Amino acid sequence: MKKSLLFFLLLLPFVTVAQVKTDTIQVYSPAMKKNLKAAVTTPSSYQLGYEKYPVVYLLHGGSGAFSDWHQKVTEPGMVERLAEEYNLIIVTPGVGPSSYYFDSPMLDSVMYETYITAELIPHIDQAFRTLAKKESRAITGLSMGGHGAIMLSAKHPELFVAAGSMSGVMNIDTRLWKVNDEFRVLRQQGQQDMLGQDLNYDAPTFSNFTAVGLVERMKTNGLALIIDCGVDDFLLETNRQIHQLLLENGTPHEYIERPGAHTWPYWTAALPVHFLFFDRYLKRD
Repeated sequence: MKKSLLFFLLLLPFVTVAQVKTDTIQVYSPAMKKNLKAAVTTPSSYQLGYEKYPVVYLLHGGSGAFSDWHQKVTEPGMVERLAEEYNLIIVTPGVGPSSYYFDSPMLDSVMYETYITAELIPHIDQAFRTLAKKESRAITGLSMGGHGAIMLSAKHPELFVAAGSMSGVMNIDTRLWKVNDEFRVLRQQGQQDMLGQDLNYDAPTFSNFTAVGLVERMKTNGLALIIDCGVDDFLLETNRQIHQLLLENGTPHEYIERPGAHTWPYWTAALPVHFLFFDRYLKRD
């Protein structure tokens, strides 16, 4: 009996316990001819079998990076906890600063709509055991990432079943932002570089590059939408604008205003709400 117990204890260091895992990967973009980093978080069950998983894409803000959701949330390990709780894969891609996740007609180095929809998603579906269909894929993000999530899902409803925005730049027209003139001029210059020196916020073509210009597509594509913003956020008016436009055209959506500003404590509290919302719609085989 004692020998059996000793043998069991000697084996313990070699027993592998499956855990939530986050890998940093690089994905090559043929459109931009460069590598971009992303973090991929898989639940503990991923290591144990051959099951396939839904995927949530989680986008960072204008001056952020792929690692922000892992390093800046005020509750450490939140991404890993949500991957485990909902038994799904979470991808946090990195893109260029202040790029808004669209394809620039002016700069070959800003082709992030193509990157996310035609390069990153196929790469993730090939490299990981995903449920590679729209019914099992959702997207959300903060600030610029909120804009990206709403814009990309509106233009590519074949890829997503649900989308969300936290403190999103729902209208990149900086005249609606409550910011100082120095910040406004800086952002306008960046937009002019990407969209053209003759940038006209009121031109019909501008609507293709900003979330509020795509509300009619949102009406017809049938995606589940959740949009939230803090009442002290400098982007609150852009969120109220898209909420009103969606009400006027009859697009179902969940809209939330609550205390908070453009800060990580706000986004840390908002993220679990988005995952609870997505859980209603993500399909599992």
